[in-house]
Amino acid sequence: MASPSPSFKTARPNLVLAMLLLVYIFNFVDRQILSILAAPIQADLDLSDAEMGLLGGVAFAVLYSVLGVPLAWLADKTSRSWVITGSLMIWSGFTALCGTAVSFTGLFLSRLGVGVGEAGGVAPSYAVIGDYFPSKRRAFALSIYSLGIPLGSTIGVLAGGYIAAQIDWRTAFFVVGLAGLVIAIPFKLIVKDRPRLASENAPDSPQFGQIVRLLARKPSFWFLSFGAACSSMLGYGLAFWLPSLLQRSFGLDLVQTSQFIGAVMLLGGVAGMLAGGWLADRLGTRDKAFYAWVPASAFFIGVPLFSGGIYTSNVWAAFALFLIPQAMAYVWLGPVLTAVQHLVPPPARSTASALFLLINNLIGIGGGIYALGALSTALTPIYGAEALRYSMLYSLSLYAVAALLTACAGPFLRRDWVAEITPPAAP
Repeated sequence: MASPSPSFKTARPNLVLAMLLLVYIFNFVDRQILSILAAPIQADLDLSDAEMGLLGGVAFAVLYSVLGVPLAWLADKTSRSWVITGSLMIWSGFTALCGTAVSFTGLFLSRLGVGVGEAGGVAPSYAVIGDYFPSKRRAFALSIYSLGIPLGSTIGVLAGGYIAAQIDWRTAFFVVGLAGLVIAIPFKLIVKDRPRLASENAPDSPQFGQIVRLLARKPSFWFLSFGAACSSMLGYGLAFWLPSLLQRSFGLDLVQTSQFIGAVMLLGGVAGMLAGGWLADRLGTRDKAFYAWVPASAFFIGVPLFSGGIYTSNVWAAFALFLIPQAMAYVWLGPVLTAVQHLVPPPARSTASALFLLINNLIGIGGGIYALGALSTALTPIYGAEALRYSMLYSLSLYAVAALLTACAGPFLRRDWVAEITPPAAP
């Protein structure tokens, strides 16, 4: 196998990782800002919880999940950095357009556009990280990148809540959308594709159908994908509806809600993300099964603590109880994403990641946010104003299922893992 060119060897992986992280932060700012703006949007456009669930879940998830596969394949075959740059510009533009919506239909179509753009951002970024960082450091590098989730979510709820309180919810969409467009040019100037190895351009390099068949034969892929999807149903559902719960059941205003959510996501999310990557890199060198067992353990720990936080009526007790399970909710990303990268040869990493994300996001985002909203609507005749609280409590069973499925992937990873013949150049 050919070696990477000298220019790639002298690249600065940490700078590339920082730029990828910055783009991912904007990815989640644009994705999650709708949650903190749900109350003023519902009041302005007269929308039900079920309709907001559609806007937060299905409107975003369908095209985001489905288009992620062909865009990742395109990135593998052409330029990963160009696909990420173009995606950033599209989703940022449609986020700004959300601020012009005057009806459910208009906002739904704009959210579809956000999903189209974000479809091409994540899987190619995983592959770029795989190119720049060796296997023994990859889980931690992916955990650093995944900090974009809590950081972006925190910035989204804080900035969105503040702007909406001071001006209006439309301006919040305009500001974050235009900010994303600004960083597209410096991103493309800094993040360069790794020169293609001769084997990656060879006629016998993995084609799309071959990659699908390869993954389909590996039980670890299915256990990890559906385990992550179950956890994402709950994770995305809680992240989207928690602001509404805090306002309805705890009496917080918009700014107080954004501060509560921001602090929980920032403190718990960052700690859990880094811990997951660090543990997986340490334990995974001894036994590949730990790339599944570390997340499974975190899911089990999270269930009772989330239950306590949702059930309590004291806002300070809720804050304390949410911190640890919020960390546990993010532990899985570094280990699982690293494992998926190692189920295929390096030239197929974007495509494999996109196939994983297709399952995870279509079920997780598309199903979780809508399911919690629809369940809340259905429970309203029974629980009244507390229906959303009980919708969340009933949904915690998804974490138990996620823990079981992910744990089952462990033994299969020992067999399914694809060793790298020639690792990426060290920093």
